Amino acid sequence: MTASKRLPGFVFQRLDITDKAAVFALGEGNRFEAVINLAARAGVRYSVENPWVYVETNTTGALNLLEMCRRYGVPKFVQASTSSLYGEGNPVPYREDANTDRVLSPYAASKKTAEALCYTYHRLYGLDVTVFRYFTVYGPAGRPDMAPFRFVQWISEGRPLRLFGDGSQSRDFTYVDDIARGTILGLKPLGYEVINLGNDRPYTVLELIRLIEEAIGKQARVVREPRHPADVETTWASIEKARQLLGWEPTVPLPEGIRRTVAWYQAERAWAAAVKTA
Repeated sequence: MTASKRLPGFVFQRLDITDKAAVFALGEGNRFEAVINLAARAGVRYSVENPWVYVETNTTGALNLLEMCRRYGVPKFVQASTSSLYGEGNPVPYREDANTDRVLSPYAASKKTAEALCYTYHRLYGLDVTVFRYFTVYGPAGRPDMAPFRFVQWISEGRPLRLFGDGSQSRDFTYVDDIARGTILGLKPLGYEVINLGNDRPYTVLELIRLIEEAIGKQARVVREPRHPADVETTWASIEKARQLLGWEPTVPLPEGIRRTVAWYQAERAWAAAVKTA
């Protein structure tokens, strides 16, 4: 463990949350006011190919952290979850009390199980828990397996843009700064709450492509591929609960967020162009 020179008081330790002994050793040697679990295996499509690593990280990893909080008296736990839980058959915008029994991917199933464990630890041990269901987070240094990063890279570099489905599927794209701000607000005592964090304004994938084309000033070369069966048709967050409990509102609309993302990519293009996205 070494203290950061840039952020006094910050300590970084590299460990795997699936390593129970390492997680418990971290709790034994430190006094934490809260744990924010952002560690995850993310992504719908790869979870169909290798579901085991998703259960190991998203479910067992969350359990290890929850147990560490119980053992060492950490009073607050914040769990990152996903809009993928809403699966199919729920009316939009998605409310937190919607049925999540029909998830479409092992990724979503692993996160649903983590949410159940969070409630169990709240009910049994009084742990204060906030679960956030994030909706399609994007922005600078975003995940390279998600459409915003991939599309920006592919269009910028003149590579074919792989479009799964006809592009009419829609997503509630939410800028990373808004997500970070909401997550920090969730550190206050709430008992046990599941809260959506989304932009409350879905865009189709075709609309996303057009916004990226405009920001880059270059046309996409679209190659159409079949829609993946684990992909949901739409995501759209009801954010009334976040407004009421946290006083939170998204502040960055998608056109502005895409401009910022493209500007970041252009500034970091020397290495970002080589990031594997296929």
